[in-house]
Amino acid sequence: MGDKVLVAPSVLSADFIRLGEDLESVTEADLLHYDVMDGRYVPNVSFGQVILGQVKEACDLPLDVHLMVERPDDCALSFVRAGADIVTFHYEAQVHAHRLVSAIHDAGARAGVAINPGTPVAALDALVEHVDLVLVMTVNPGFGGQSFIESSIRKIEQLKRLCTEHGASPLIEVDGGIDENTARRVVRAGARVLVAGSSVFGAKDRAGAIAAIRESGMRGLGVEV
Repeated sequence: MGDKVLVAPSVLSADFIRLGEDLESVTEADLLHYDVMDGRYVPNVSFGQVILGQVKEACDLPLDVHLMVERPDDCALSFVRAGADIVTFHYEAQVHAHRLVSAIHDAGARAGVAINPGTPVAALDALVEHVDLVLVMTVNPGFGGQSFIESSIRKIEQLKRLCTEHGASPLIEVDGGIDENTARRVVRAGARVLVAGSSVFGAKDRAGAIAAIRESGMRGLGVEV
C-alpha cells in the first residue's frame, strides 16, 4: 500500500433520500467511510448497523466504519457482523484498547484506532504495532464540512516516525477538510487513506472529484499523473 493513495468518500455527506444513487456515483473510490455517531461522544447522531447492512448489499466497496461513540467495545463487533471490513474506534473513548483490537481481529475484520486533534501521537506508542490503520482526525469530530487543521501535517509526520521506530506499517488515514488542495500535503506527510466528504458528494462529477483527490495525493508521493 505504500505506493498507493486510497480515497474513501464519507457517507455522512451523502443525500440519504437518494442514498442508493449516491453510492452508485462513488464506485471509483477505494473504500467507503461510514461514520457512526452516538450523540454523546460527539454531539450529533448518525446511523447504525441496520443501514450499514443495507449499504453492504448496495455497494461493492470495502466498508471503513469509524465509531465516534462512547464505549465502542459495546458495539464494535455488531458492526463487523453487519458488514464492516475495518472498524476504527477512538483511543480517547476506549479503556482497554488492545483487548478491543484483538476482538475485532478475532471477529474477522481489520482494526483501526483514531486520535482527535488534541491527542498526542505518543499516546499510541503501545498500540501502533497491533492495529491495521491509524486515523488522524484533521478536524474535530462530529460535524462535516469543517476546515482542515494545519497542525495536522506535523502530527501525521510524527505518526509516520512512530511507525518507523516500531517497525509497524498500519495504513495512515486522515479525515476532515480533505480535498484536492490538502490531499498532496497529507500524503507527503505520510497519509495513504484520504476520507473525503463534501469535496466528493458536493461535486456534480463525483468520479472526477475522486480522481482529482487521488491524483493530488499521488503528486504528494512524487508521482506525476
